[in-house]
Amino acid sequence: MRRIAESATTGHATTIITGLAVGLESVVAPVLTVGLAIVASYHLGRTSGVGASSLDPEGASRAAGLFGTAVATMGMLATAVYVLSMNNFGPIADNAGGIAEMSQQQAHVRDATDALDAAGNVTKAATKGYSIGSAALACFLLFGAFMDEFSQFAGVPFEVVDVAKPEVLVGGLFGVCMVFAFAGMAIAAVGRAAQKVVVVCREAFAKDPGILQGTSLPDYERVVSIVTEAALQEMVLPGVLCVAAPVVVGFAGRFVGELTGRPLLGAEVLAGYLVFGTVSGVVMALFLDNVGGAWDNAKKYVELGHFGGKGSEAHKAAVTGDTVGDPLKDTAGPSLHVVIKLLSTTILVLGPLFVGRIEASV
Repeated sequence: MRRIAESATTGHATTIITGLAVGLESVVAPVLTVGLAIVASYHLGRTSGVGASSLDPEGASRAAGLFGTAVATMGMLATAVYVLSMNNFGPIADNAGGIAEMSQQQAHVRDATDALDAAGNVTKAATKGYSIGSAALACFLLFGAFMDEFSQFAGVPFEVVDVAKPEVLVGGLFGVCMVFAFAGMAIAAVGRAAQKVVVVCREAFAKDPGILQGTSLPDYERVVSIVTEAALQEMVLPGVLCVAAPVVVGFAGRFVGELTGRPLLGAEVLAGYLVFGTVSGVVMALFLDNVGGAWDNAKKYVELGHFGGKGSEAHKAAVTGDTVGDPLKDTAGPSLHVVIKLLSTTILVLGPLFVGRIEASV
């Protein structure tokens, strides 16, 4: 945060560059933590002796490992009430600051709400990390269920996903591409809505100069209707992309598999799609969540009087960074949390559709 605030003293571009660097670096620690949690919980479960069987020791130990991961996931979910409280604190403090500013409260009131808003940005970032961590653990479990489902449906073991197969690798690339395309669509949707709002506000200022002077009220309802309609309409295409992409990839894999005598190819391609899409989605969501919050808090830090305070050139640059970060931390990042879980759920539910005719290959 302070690095970004300091870079704001040299202009808008350096603010964006430093923010991107901070956001990319911030991904490392959460990824290491999530990775350690998955490995530790899996091996603790595997060595616990739960479900031990002399008839199938490997299958029993794998099931016990998944059980250990499930216990860790439920342990995270056990704190859901506390996490929700932390997450709600941020928007409440932010709205309180907006109300204080619009109602022209005294300076000390706005100073207090700014401090609460800055704290709220930190709590929101922490809860988003919690959300993405629990999503990663849950997706690991769903991936195990995905492989078990295909094994039972096809009647043949499905325990290994060979990334060396070109179709599987391409399926993984499609999974990564979907995550990037979704994030781009979500950010672009915010940009289009913001453009409409800017045009409306400029027209209102030109027609009624009293709005800027505080002698007349603007048409709040028109602006609210614009952003509400955009919130509903702009998310249709990204939502369709998330659901339709794995279906198209799965049927394409099944088609190629039937042509080449590999009935499980559709399942393998989807496994690559799921793994690569989940991993890239986790990293992308962490980056978007963290960089947006860092830009926001850097602006708050400048507004507290550092590097020139409000109205300075550094403050203008910090405001630019905050504006860029808002669609990242409030739209694209949180949306990817849902996308990651939706990938696993969609593929798991529709899995049998992507398996070719086993009898034809015998």
